[in-house]
Amino acid sequence: MEFASSDRMIRPAINATALKILIAGGFGVGKTTLVGSVSEIEPLRTEEQLTERGAGVDDITGVERKRTTTVALDFGRITINQELILYLFGTPGQDRFWFMWDELAQGALGAIVLADTRRLASCFAAIDFFEERHVPFVVGVNCFDGTQMYTVDEVRAALDVDPFVPVLLCDVRQRESTKKVLTTLLEHIMSLTGHAQRAAAVDN
Repeated sequence: MEFASSDRMIRPAINATALKILIAGGFGVGKTTLVGSVSEIEPLRTEEQLTERGAGVDDITGVERKRTTTVALDFGRITINQELILYLFGTPGQDRFWFMWDELAQGALGAIVLADTRRLASCFAAIDFFEERHVPFVVGVNCFDGTQMYTVDEVRAALDVDPFVPVLLCDVRQRESTKKVLTTLLEHIMSLTGHAQRAAAVDN
């Protein structure tokens, strides 16, 4: 699947299909940045300043310089073509806001789980969440500057995801890199849908 080269300029048709995609992962992994890098509209953000009240509650290990946190959601939109629009919902990453995930996940076609190799364990909760609910997802390994690089196979083994789940390196600050992750997710969803349809046809 290819994004239109001028996807910022496309005017979707009135009857265009809208798909809901979640962006999940641990605190400070880059979810807000991903939505902002690719959205064709000004993203809706619900960020608040980190305060001393969060000390001992919010784990900022590895992201000590982070000064804000998403408390509800990030929202953006990207038009693939006149017939297809993606609505992107970034989930809050801190443990105390996980109660919102169930509501945000309603109607979601798929998800991107962002991983930070400095804190891989921070994305386990998101992976478990989507696996338990059978929501198709891909893992995007956000490559931060100055961090140790691991191969896709090493990350896959560390996260213990199923072999059919795509895992890819990305830099969510870069629009083209974010688009590649979204494309991979859409192709993964279509692949799973086609497999399910073929299985149903055999059963019938």
